[in-house]
Amino acid sequence: MMARLLFWLIAALGTPAAAQVPAPEPVTIAVPPLPTPTVTRTAEGDTATIGRRIAEVIAADLGSTGRLRTLGPDGVRAYAFPEATGPQFHLWRATAAKALVSGFVEARSDKRLTVACYLFDVTTGRELARQGFVVAPPDWRRAAHRCADSAYAKLTGNRALFDTSIAYVAESGPITARVKRIAVMDSDGSNHRYLTAGESTVLTPRFAPRGDRLVYMVFTAGGTSLQLLDLASQQSRALLPGGAIAFAPRFSPDGRKLVFAMASAGNTDIYVAGADGGGVTRLTTMPGIDTSPSFSPDGLKIVFESDRSGGQQLYVMNADGSDQRRISFGNWRYASPVWSPRGDLIAFTRITGPNLAIGVLSPAGTDERVVTNAWQDEGPSWASSGENLVFHRTDPASGRTALYTTSIQGGAARRLATPQDGTDADWSAVEEEARR
Repeated sequence: MMARLLFWLIAALGTPAAAQVPAPEPVTIAVPPLPTPTVTRTAEGDTATIGRRIAEVIAADLGSTGRLRTLGPDGVRAYAFPEATGPQFHLWRATAAKALVSGFVEARSDKRLTVACYLFDVTTGRELARQGFVVAPPDWRRAAHRCADSAYAKLTGNRALFDTSIAYVAESGPITARVKRIAVMDSDGSNHRYLTAGESTVLTPRFAPRGDRLVYMVFTAGGTSLQLLDLASQQSRALLPGGAIAFAPRFSPDGRKLVFAMASAGNTDIYVAGADGGGVTRLTTMPGIDTSPSFSPDGLKIVFESDRSGGQQLYVMNADGSDQRRISFGNWRYASPVWSPRGDLIAFTRITGPNLAIGVLSPAGTDERVVTNAWQDEGPSWASSGENLVFHRTDPASGRTALYTTSIQGGAARRLATPQDGTDADWSAVEEEARR
């Protein structure tokens, strides 16, 4: 039983060699350097330098989505401070840009910075959005992400995406003796830091909805346990009584509950408990392995994987365990399902022989398609936009793993730069949404 269980915990889940979804033609948006009314020195460089860096981050953010093509900040015309709110549209119309991000950076008397950004329709000359932030100089990057979020949301109609974090398992050392640590970084790979020391093997870090805690699995001498890590204090504690073999945890949308898998008496089932580990309730009782549960965004349903039909398939049930029904029926295996924050799709790992790919389907089990086509892509997690995914990919030559992001609209996946190999990624909510 343990050998089989460990396979489900660690083994890569699979994919087909199906064709990737073709990407729609991206919209071109110009992102010139943000000017400053007076060049002022700060601890992060002068305000002109910060304005260029902010534009670089905005352009990189928007260009990473597959929905937008960016021009600049290199190779496009720079403009003076007065033009931030009144662009010379006839000059921008001579480029391929359909939209323009402008703005400025200004030093304040209290040593903070005002960062303003505007989005314009180049064709009509109409202002589409504006945002302003007052930040300490070291926080200029976060202001840039929030500017990019404003433009992305307005141009695509999707939720914000960039002012977020990604938690993952950083892996190092030989294949036979991997050191696994939980790490967290901004959505573009910046501001990277480690949260565990690597003294124990850890898997599947998952953010609480507010982004203030992580729940994860750790291997112990007695099996596995669930740990809750407070990000502010860096303190971690066990959630369940000793001896419980628990894994694959996720928070409920309101952050008050945890859903997870637990092995007991020769069976592996789905359980729910309070976010503090109390009030454990069993939701499934079928023979076999039920695991990888994920709540719907309204908290009313749970998707999970199970081999009760003879192979790994996806099932949906009510949050109290009632009305369990199968939703996947392909001639392959399905694993690691996770519900979209928009509620319209479920992402999963699709297994076809030795191949693994990321796929999506509707909660009713219809409209199934794959969105990646490499040799081994697995472990999807949704961005708050409901359109982008992070996952990990194994290189067939080296066996090393790395994190990638992709849009479900199609197009090439983009690798995230990390100091070490990465697996088991989870994407946080946008901080503004997490506070609600």
